[in-house]
Amino acid sequence: MGNALPQVDFVLQRKISEKLREFLPERCVLWQQEDTQPYECDGLTAYRRVPMVVALPETEAQVRRILQTCHALGVPVVPRGAGTGLSGGALPPGDGVLLSLAKFMRVLRIDPVARVAVVQPGVRNAAISDVVAPFGLYYAPDPSSQIACSIGGNVAENSGGVHCLKYGLTVHNVLRVRGYTIEGEPVDFGSEALDSAGYDLLALAIGSEGLLAVTTEVTVKLLPKPESARVIMASFDDVEKAGDAVAAVIAAGIVPAGLEMMDKPATHAVEQFVRAGYDLEAAALLLCESDGSTAEVEDEIARMKDVLTAAGATRLAVSRDEAERLRFWSGRKAAFPAVGRISPDYYCMDGTIPKKRLGEVLKFIGAMEKKYGLRCPNVFHAGDGNLHPLILFDANDADQLKRTEAFAAEVLEKCVQVGGTITGEHGVGVEKIDQMCIQFGAAELETFHAIKRAFDPKGLLNPGKAVPALSRCAEFGRNHVKATGQLGHAGLPRF
Repeated sequence: MGNALPQVDFVLQRKISEKLREFLPERCVLWQQEDTQPYECDGLTAYRRVPMVVALPETEAQVRRILQTCHALGVPVVPRGAGTGLSGGALPPGDGVLLSLAKFMRVLRIDPVARVAVVQPGVRNAAISDVVAPFGLYYAPDPSSQIACSIGGNVAENSGGVHCLKYGLTVHNVLRVRGYTIEGEPVDFGSEALDSAGYDLLALAIGSEGLLAVTTEVTVKLLPKPESARVIMASFDDVEKAGDAVAAVIAAGIVPAGLEMMDKPATHAVEQFVRAGYDLEAAALLLCESDGSTAEVEDEIARMKDVLTAAGATRLAVSRDEAERLRFWSGRKAAFPAVGRISPDYYCMDGTIPKKRLGEVLKFIGAMEKKYGLRCPNVFHAGDGNLHPLILFDANDADQLKRTEAFAAEVLEKCVQVGGTITGEHGVGVEKIDQMCIQFGAAELETFHAIKRAFDPKGLLNPGKAVPALSRCAEFGRNHVKATGQLGHAGLPRF
């Protein structure tokens, strides 16, 4: 972690600004530090870098010209949405242009019969459901930041949410993505039809973290609002029992609409913040939701209650009406800001593990708290094994910052060791780029680089993110062995 303060090349800064102002209004080109400083980081505030120039286009034609201009000048470009990302994916280039799509906020088309909506990338996630609600429809992926995060950022990171277990991630709910390459060439991924001509590159584009193209239009799937929805709040006196209960629900053939978990420190922070009615005596809480027809919901709730009781739940509370259901969920949705109230800073992690290893990894995180002397409340998309440990620290204390980095690295390596991955929905960005060296070997990383070169031969679009250079991995491996005396939890691939 840390803040990079590169020396500004004022000659280049002036040249870029003048070139951009040839076709952009003056209000759309920011270059003075007081104007560019607000763009120095995304939601991962431990990494900061003031951009040289910020461009705020208002039309697709302007986006294209910006990319063509930067490509001709050999200047890096970093696309940015709402800036809510948690992996440093929108960390700006100190020697290039930060391209903000914040002004692309229009819903272009709604087709309630085909159940699709075409939106610009700056449209907020929650706003899609708001505008299609009169048709009895909604957009399923619901990240905790949905009131603020933009659909373009969701596409870049393949975001999920509390209902991703049943309804999938962004990649399962988007039909088409349109945009431009760094050379200003238009590209289309996917189709509104059942299939698209040629190779289907949609899944490649979604989750590509802004490395391949700049998104200017997204076609999303819409779903009918369920007739009924109810949620069970299940209390457990042991976090490992709660983890085992998650696996038991899935093993019983039940696919809840949502299956979330919070440990005691997290529920205490949340309850002080939103008064969601959580059981503060429980070591862990599960929120298990069922939706569908009224009959389906009643049957599934009864089955889940039986499984949870058998798994050791000490208390079960079922939402009695829609207001109470939303109140139960409000606590989980507010977990991150709630934790922000009790610590100067927090580091929100994002690893994914097999559900059957949830209890083991929770125990491991507890051991890391003692090892590093740092508190770590935990919230999880438990149904799909997506962990969100929240390491509490003070960024003004260099030693705490160092311990936080080490804590986070060990947890990510543990995720790989137990058969998981280093990220579920937040992306790699700059945060986890060294752990990519543990997740993948040289041949795999070189394949990733080859895909990048196919779209961006000069490496100008969001450089230094997501995929590490092989030389970086070699250095990381040497330093890792020197620091720990071992290859690491998973064993480092050779580079």
